[in-house]
Amino acid sequence: MSSMNWAVLTPEIWLLVAACVVLLVDLFVKDAQRGPTFWLTQLSIAVFAWLHVQGHNGGLTAYGMQGMVVVDPMGHLLAAFAALAVMATVAYARPTLASRDMAKGEFYLLTMLMLLGISVMCSANNFLVVYLGLELMSLSLYALTALRRDHAVATEAAMKYFVLGALASGFLLYGLSMMYGATGTLEIPKTFEQIAAGSINKEVLVFGVVFVVAGLGFKLGAVPFHMWVPDVYQGAPTAVTLLIGGAPKFAAFAITIRLLVEGMLGLAIDWQQMFIVMAVGSLVVGNVAAIAQTNLKRMLAYSTIAQMGFVVLGLTAGVVSGNTLSAANAYSSSMFYLVAYVLTTLGTFGLVMFLSRQGFESEEIADLAGLARRAPWVAGVMTVFMFSLAGVPPMIGFFAKLSVIQALVTTNQALYVWLAVAAVLFSLVGAYYYLRIVKVMWFDEPGQTSPVQQGQGVTALLAANGAAVLLFGLFSGGLMALCRDAIQRTFTT
Repeated sequence: MSSMNWAVLTPEIWLLVAACVVLLVDLFVKDAQRGPTFWLTQLSIAVFAWLHVQGHNGGLTAYGMQGMVVVDPMGHLLAAFAALAVMATVAYARPTLASRDMAKGEFYLLTMLMLLGISVMCSANNFLVVYLGLELMSLSLYALTALRRDHAVATEAAMKYFVLGALASGFLLYGLSMMYGATGTLEIPKTFEQIAAGSINKEVLVFGVVFVVAGLGFKLGAVPFHMWVPDVYQGAPTAVTLLIGGAPKFAAFAITIRLLVEGMLGLAIDWQQMFIVMAVGSLVVGNVAAIAQTNLKRMLAYSTIAQMGFVVLGLTAGVVSGNTLSAANAYSSSMFYLVAYVLTTLGTFGLVMFLSRQGFESEEIADLAGLARRAPWVAGVMTVFMFSLAGVPPMIGFFAKLSVIQALVTTNQALYVWLAVAAVLFSLVGAYYYLRIVKVMWFDEPGQTSPVQQGQGVTALLAANGAAVLLFGLFSGGLMALCRDAIQRTFTT
């Protein structure tokens, strides 16, 4: 194993070079729609995704940069998913950006740098690399949130996001510094070995884990670290809301697995208890608060908190009564849930952007009234997304919920069975506000009469996204096997 193995970082190096090229090319673009910049960005991200898919298919685990970076099937798969999510986001956002005077080269550059940060987090094997990726992603997102400088709400959202994000990074960094103080190493595998050896001061370790979990909770948007989610989702331009709500969730999942499972599995008893509290809190707060919302983006923000509750719930069932027999099942069900959630979220926010037009943001639930009469197919696609989020079969969301509940129940522990029951009950609460949107679209009197018009490209993308939610639900086995295979191969090497 060579100490400086540059080849393992091929996708990241490609993306960084491509971002610099996009920045330079954009200087010479005269087109107000930024067509060349858009296509060059999409091409660069497509190549980046392809490189990760190739790496995943190779199936090998390799280390580079003196062991600071690891490339394994899970990292490749999560980075590839994130790249596809970003490509869809940029495609959805293009018409909206043009009409909001936001079609600037900076949007594309910052989006690529955000993706680079995600990719670094997916392949981190060292505490400092985790933090480096996190900051690269976060700083890009803060700038993107404030991209509409003349827009008071967006600027306020950016301030809130920046302050709370800085707080979260501080928590995580403080926790990691305590782990370093206790174990004497920054490398994740060596941390695992030190904890397994059992010669370390347990109090310092547990304190470190508390701060690390708090930092991860912020990034996942789980209760009680969820304060920023509704305000930022509502205040940021919808294109940026989708960038925050989609791809970065894969990065948050990746560093959760890297830090807590690969590094601190010996302390699973401690962090799983915190995760249980976070998961139940997210299910309660997210589902109950979403009922009261009239703003669609704010409602989807609370729904995201509830959905993250499910993801965190899956992560709690990895170590049961001291053994890791259910680990692969639990973590892969969480990963599958995340893929299902991001796929559906891309569509819902894409649709919100699709319905907005010059000088009008289609953000209130009331704006969807009677949509079925103005554009039946749009209402149909939105219904598919809402059914998926509510967990109605045969959508992918139903199988995602089922896989997490199955992971909990198969542990045969009373606590996890009760958690599964709670998850089902709160899903029923959640079904209420998702189905309310379906009711508003199909049965309420239309508030507007203007026809829905948009570019053909977005129309095709929306149709494809709706079809994917339906088809991956009907044939969920392949995607599930992909997640499980990636998790198993990652842990056995």
